[in-house]
Amino acid sequence: MITYAIRRLLYAAAVLIGVNIITFALFFAVNTPDDMARMSIGGKYVTEEAIKDWKAARGYDVPLVFNEEKEGLSKVTETVFWRKSVPLLVFDFGMSETGKSINHEIAQRIGPSLALAIPSFILGLIASIAFALALVALRGTKTGAAGIAFSIGVMSVSSLFYVIFGQWLFAQTLRLVPVSGFMTGLKMPIFLLVPVFIAVLTSLGSDALFYRSIF
Repeated sequence: MITYAIRRLLYAAAVLIGVNIITFALFFAVNTPDDMARMSIGGKYVTEEAIKDWKAARGYDVPLVFNEEKEGLSKVTETVFWRKSVPLLVFDFGMSETGKSINHEIAQRIGPSLALAIPSFILGLIASIAFALALVALRGTKTGAAGIAFSIGVMSVSSLFYVIFGQWLFAQTLRLVPVSGFMTGLKMPIFLLVPVFIAVLTSLGSDALFYRSIF
């Protein structure tokens, strides 16, 4: 079991590294650091000095993957790839191109995200398993066929439709919940009721059919 767990962790690490390399290559195949500087600074006419200053301030004043001007390991470490990728291993996401700390931005938003994701996952899992067991028990009946049709129908509609419809019905028409936003404390459930319900509903179709196949 321990060997299997270690093997899976190594496999996950290899996948993350591969995804990072591919993402890096695709990103800089479209945008060079000079292009990024011009877009960030703005304006049609940008001086070369301004571009150099922008790149130096954000760590883009070195080659992308190999620095021929350096010696030894510096040929690899003094590159954009090393500067931007290696800190990710210790969860240091650096600064955005607008000068904001990405770690700070994540810390500000992780609370509301988890407040929505955790109950959506737990309730969605319970609802999907319960519905799947009902479909198994009713297999071969008209009610079971109707349940499968319902699941397919839920899967066939874009989740964006449920979001817009939920806002229109519960927020704008019935005025039971706010249209958007988030607050902590005792008022938090009011902002989560509809999003959690929609998250559970949108996952119900595919998850129920999946668990039905397993059962």
